[in-house]
Amino acid sequence: MRERRYELIIFDWDGTLMDSAGTIVACIQAACRDLGLPVPSREAASHIIGLGLQDALKHLLPDLPALDHPRLVEAYRNHYLAQDAEIPLFTGADTLVASLHARGHLLAVATGKARRGLERAFQHTGLGAYFHASRTADETFSKPHPAMIEELLDELAVPAERALMVGDTSHDLLMARNAGVDALAAGYGAHPAESLAQFEPLAVCYDFPELAQWLLANA
Repeated sequence: MRERRYELIIFDWDGTLMDSAGTIVACIQAACRDLGLPVPSREAASHIIGLGLQDALKHLLPDLPALDHPRLVEAYRNHYLAQDAEIPLFTGADTLVASLHARGHLLAVATGKARRGLERAFQHTGLGAYFHASRTADETFSKPHPAMIEELLDELAVPAERALMVGDTSHDLLMARNAGVDALAAGYGAHPAESLAQFEPLAVCYDFPELAQWLLANA
């Protein structure tokens, strides 16, 4: 077997491994509608995917009083929880994760989800056993702060130059840059592929099969 270029591969979850970006946008819009708030465009709602929920709301609705945040969070969660068990992985994601694990890579997740949400996703998809560590937005600083990656590097004792971040948003790629690790862009997720190229990832992959092929050939 060829020597691994990266000892650790860190995946974002929503929009990278799971085809959930459209559902998240719809739930954000529905929650705003429920509370009589301005309904954000698909583009605006997509842009905040990957941030922790509280940070996302501050970016999306900066004039919303802080006292109203819990109501909007609860409305969003109600919509999302009604369907999160049915949200699929991208076709081939389970095979890719299993293959990388079998090759001896350490695998981790860095996500804007809360811990409870990630654990539900692990359970629904059966992928939890393949990941050696994970960080969520309610446990540390939200993206693009480098803390998630830095904590994973420390926990797994991997130097930054031996780690790769894989994500579909500018928040993921900026987090990687801030942590000093290489990044691979999933250009099929929440943020447009052309907007990800400006962050100089190793490559921009335009669909999941291309991402899987890149990782199996180059990681």
